[in-house]
Amino acid sequence: MPNFIVVYLDNLGYGDLGCYGSTVHHTPNVDRMAAEGMRFTDFYSCSGVCTPSRASLMTGCYPRRVNLHENADGFAVLRPVDRKGLNPDEVTVARLLQDAGYATACIGKWHLGDQPPFLPTRHGFDYYFGIPYSDDMTARPQFPEWPPLPLMRNEEVIDAPVDRDYLTKRYTEETCRFIREHKDERFFIYLPHAMPGSTDRPFASPEFQGKSANGPYGDSVEEMDWSTGEILRTLQELGLDEDTLIIWTSDNGATKQAPPQGSNAPLKGWGYDTSEGAMRMPCVMRWPGKIAAGQVCEQITTTMDVLPTLAALAGTAPPPDRPIDGHDLRPLLFEGATTSPYDDEGFLYYFMGQLQAVRSGPWKLYLPLAGKLLGTSRKTAAVSAELYNLRDDIGEEHEVSGENPEVVQSLLALAERGREELGDLDRPGRGQRPAGWVEHPTPRK
Repeated sequence: MPNFIVVYLDNLGYGDLGCYGSTVHHTPNVDRMAAEGMRFTDFYSCSGVCTPSRASLMTGCYPRRVNLHENADGFAVLRPVDRKGLNPDEVTVARLLQDAGYATACIGKWHLGDQPPFLPTRHGFDYYFGIPYSDDMTARPQFPEWPPLPLMRNEEVIDAPVDRDYLTKRYTEETCRFIREHKDERFFIYLPHAMPGSTDRPFASPEFQGKSANGPYGDSVEEMDWSTGEILRTLQELGLDEDTLIIWTSDNGATKQAPPQGSNAPLKGWGYDTSEGAMRMPCVMRWPGKIAAGQVCEQITTTMDVLPTLAALAGTAPPPDRPIDGHDLRPLLFEGATTSPYDDEGFLYYFMGQLQAVRSGPWKLYLPLAGKLLGTSRKTAAVSAELYNLRDDIGEEHEVSGENPEVVQSLLALAERGREELGDLDRPGRGQRPAGWVEHPTPRK
């Protein structure tokens, strides 16, 4: 059974790595992982915003299924002192691996609830070191109940406000320390970096500031590549390289800034919606001796697949008493499979509880909607159906619904099946489960 490290960046774009075409970011360590493992071209987050995407990775489910598609007040993500969070009854990938005998750690941005019942230590992690929500959620006049940004160890605040310039460095040091302390047992490390982050100015330690060709954003990206290199070096030094599967990806795409910072090229759109730029992620998986070097996977895969895949590799299984939506990736990783389960069942693009698009095989249909949510402000507009062949037209430049009416009807049927199971805006789904809830939340400070 291997060790597992899941590196999860915040708001990193599809085109922000050298192995995905970036010419402004120097990312030799992640590029090396791609050369020595498998690079995914069609790997999806299950949301274009932070909290829902993380819920899908932890639970193997669409965020709508576990009711973390919005916060207690209908905003797109959880906020500090939120009443809502990840239900303690959910079985996370960490819980499965902990029960299978793994040492487990979450080091980084959690963003699945800051109240005690929702913290990583209550969801299968032996150890937690990080911030409980986004780094931009700091004390401000319009939110006087928000505390200074807290850095936590387990369930105790140890630094507030934490210096964000040093988060990547501190997370890397904690990760390497945990690896060394648990080198003689199986471990699972979930490393959700805070960077490049949700702020106008990404942060990096002084050693990286002003060093990239892309300003503070590039400095932040290149420090995270350094972080990856430190982890690879530690594994090599300890003789754990061939015993460790690393999954490296992002929670959602780069957001629109002026001037631009991140890049989702060649995809259309930006973070915080259901465009390809928001939800299709760079993803690299490396396991020397098990995943053949230099492979490219073009099949539809998602963050929901992490839980069933890691469970299977650890000799356990997802909980049998509830549905999950992800799939075991072993046929793609080790057996050369050329199809994906999502080709038949469809992949659903939700935004704040609204089903906005569906993909099957090469086809993506943006659904016709009388009131499509356009962003976190909840503004709406009427939109017509749009169909794109993402294999032939990755930039979605040629709308082809008129030439493919049978494809449109097939995808509309998949969308309706999804609505029945997971719901849509005010329409409940038969397969939804409740989120966690605290009636009187208190700040972490």
